[in-house]
Formats: sequence, structure tokens, C-alpha cells
Amino acid sequence: MTTHTSNYFDLASRLPANTVVAFHNVGWDEYEELLLQVGESSGMRISFDNGSLQIMTTSPEHERYASFIERLVSTLSLQLRINILFFGSATIKKRGNRKGNEPDCCFYVQTATAIGNRMHLDFEVDPPPDIAVEVDLHHDSRPKFPIYAGLGLPEIWRFDGIKLTIYLLEDDHYRESATSVALPMLTSVILTDFLSRLSHDNDLEILLAFDEWLKSLSRWALF
Repeated sequence: MTTHTSNYFDLASRLPANTVVAFHNVGWDEYEELLLQVGESSGMRISFDNGSLQIMTTSPEHERYASFIERLVSTLSLQLRINILFFGSATIKKRGNRKGNEPDCCFYVQTATAIGNRMHLDFEVDPPPDIAVEVDLHHDSRPKFPIYAGLGLPEIWRFDGIKLTIYLLEDDHYRESATSVALPMLTSVILTDFLSRLSHDNDLEILLAFDEWLKSLSRWALF
């Protein structure tokens, strides 16, 4: 373990919630060593872009939104019988590209069959998730979008606490889209609507309403 890596870990372990720190001229091996030291910390996200290392800590509010987005997608998976794989804030990295990032949650939809029942992925050979979610309550994740583009991630959902925006990868850049490609029944408007209800309804009420909305899609599909 290098001295620099030890310093990164010591600093990261003392950071308060909603804090971002950045370092430059960091080696890939130092980045991977830091990932091993941090482990599966639910309150921390680490990104790497060609020598630039960023550590971000999250808050309970941040984690709650990320968790609720997962619950919405899980409800959709069950109701519409769509095979979706959930990999949480998995570290998506490619040494050859010198890029790595940790979304707030991510899903395999179109490529779920290719992943099968494997628990551990190697992104040097495995496809990236079909959707990555970024919850931006206190910080803007858009400067990290070039990392996702370099990793070949096709779709990003960004929620800023008010609106969820869908971005699709085209020609190495992301453009806004009204509708998800991976889950075309979902739009920015629909996702924003159900997430906004967290401020005045309880989780069960929102999930039941979302389930009823999904059932209405199924009923329309019969005609």
C-alpha cells in the first residue's frame, strides 16, 4: 500500500456527508487499492478519469432517493414480467480506458440475459449496465458523464431533487430524452411524478399507485 493511497483512505473515512474532494496525478493501482480499502461503503462514491480521482460522500436523503428508484424499477420488473438485474452502486471500471465510476444504482435490462446469474462482473469483458442512476441533491454529476461515455454506458437517469432527466449516449455524448430506451414505458415526466410524491406520501402509497399505473399499461396492451 502506498503512502498516497493511505492518505486518500484516511481522508475519505473522515469526510462528512455531502462532501466532494478531488486529487490529480493518481495512478490506476492507487485507485484500485483505494477501492479495496473502502469496500462496499454505501455512503461513498469514487470515480477515476485518467489520473483524476474524486471521492464523494452521500447523505441519508441521497441514499433514500436512490433506494426508492430501485424499488420503482423492481415493482415494474415484477408487474410487467421484465427480467431486470440490479447491481446497486457497483464499481464500473476499465483499466484500458483508465476510467471508473460508481453510480447510485444501476440496472441490466436489454443485456440481462447476457449477464445471467453471475454475481461478479469484469467490465473489461462484460457489458456495462444498461441504466445508471445519479442522484444529484447536493452535487452535479454531469461533469462525470464523459467517464460513463468512455465506459460505453448507454443510458443515465439524473435526479436533482426536483426533476428526473433521462440521457442517452449518442456519438460519445449524452443527449436528453423524454423516454427511456431500456424501459420505454417510463418517461422523465412519469419518473419525476412518482419521485416527487415522496415529499408528502409514504412509500407504500406511492408504490401502490405506481403498481396501479403499471396495471393500466397491461390492460391497454390487451386491446
